Amino acid sequence: MTQRKLSVLGPDTPWATRADGASVRRLPVLAPVRDIDRATRPIYAVWEITLRCDLACKHCGSRAGKGRPDELDTREALGLVDQLADLGIREVSLIGGEVYLRDDWQQIAARVKARGMVCGVVTGGRGFDRARAQAAKDAGVDGVSVSVDGLEGMHDHIRGAHGSHRAAIEALGHLREVGIKRSANTQLNRWNLREIPAVLEELIPTGIAAWQVQFTVAMARAADNASMLLEPYQLLEAMPMIARLKARADEVGVQIWSGNNVGYFGPFERLLYENTQTGHHLSCGAGSSGIGIEANGDIKGCPSLPTADYVGGNIRDCSLLEIWEQTAALRFTRDRTTDELWGFCKTCYYAEDCMAGCSWTSHVLLGKRGNNPYCHHRTLELLRVGKRERIERAEAAPGHPFDYGRFDLVLEDWPDQARARAERVVNGDERWLADERAATVGK
Repeated sequence: MTQRKLSVLGPDTPWATRADGASVRRLPVLAPVRDIDRATRPIYAVWEITLRCDLACKHCGSRAGKGRPDELDTREALGLVDQLADLGIREVSLIGGEVYLRDDWQQIAARVKARGMVCGVVTGGRGFDRARAQAAKDAGVDGVSVSVDGLEGMHDHIRGAHGSHRAAIEALGHLREVGIKRSANTQLNRWNLREIPAVLEELIPTGIAAWQVQFTVAMARAADNASMLLEPYQLLEAMPMIARLKARADEVGVQIWSGNNVGYFGPFERLLYENTQTGHHLSCGAGSSGIGIEANGDIKGCPSLPTADYVGGNIRDCSLLEIWEQTAALRFTRDRTTDELWGFCKTCYYAEDCMAGCSWTSHVLLGKRGNNPYCHHRTLELLRVGKRERIERAEAAPGHPFDYGRFDLVLEDWPDQARARAERVVNGDERWLADERAATVGK
């Protein structure tokens, strides 16, 4: 473990991590604690317990592989479990890296259960054999989500390891054998978009209860591999496809969970969010309903948010309660108004309800939150006036965990033929797909 030290950053400099993944810690707590900070409590935590990984995924936002040099030890990790329970967390998802590469992962999971919280695990599944499935069962793990990002060839390509697809499907089988509830998660991107319906059909026989889908976001390795990112206008194809898959999933008893960056007030909103309290997509819940934890004890409002901009504090410096209530990085959704919106989102009819949707998606793409081009309503409104948006990489990501580059957003006229094809898709005419399997909408 590396020696911990305080940052020499100036008083207005946000939190950051060094390129080696070690924390650079400074805690500018805010006072006084307000009523809203006392009243707001998270119910869900996502905890990266190690950055060690046995895959090399081309879309990995944390650039997982090697462990962080100052990851929490067992005593610190178990103490953090207690603080999560005391804060009011109801469910903890343990992620990596790869959870099972940490020797004490069973102890952490068992402590989560002992403190009365639901415990889930997210895995790539490469080494999730029968013994590890039984270990998860013995520790009290309630459910495991296995990542499947395409059919065999595509999945292995994206995940950077031959045989990783076979191992993921086998992991679902091992979990079924020991009686753990199973789900799957899939990232949709330009590389695998046309395989997604077949992925669902492949997953159905595994007996999954749920399937989470979300769009690949321009963070870290995904920013490096920009060709895998959907163009914003491709939501015109992706969203109807997800809606069709929702109907198919309903037929076989699989619940589809739309990720936080899927949707936004298009015609399928009620269908995709019918199981939510509001029946539609909510604005970013970072620092409101959710909390994210990095393996070195850094705390964010959401596990996906970039470290340099959104870490509020480290549990080695102060309590989780203090970080939750008294740091600006975790207060931002409690304080935000439409004044921070810009671009199309500033003028949108749904601005007050949506608040530009997923902060992660917009910040790592454009360098700040408040304007999110990956919005179905937005793409439809632009199509109506003959416009579309696409992205161009302007700056590369520097190359450390949870980093990002910068993309320019280009507003342009639809080419006539491409616009006609897009309008046919929007109107439900997809016969052209039979002859254009290798194409994308608007190519």
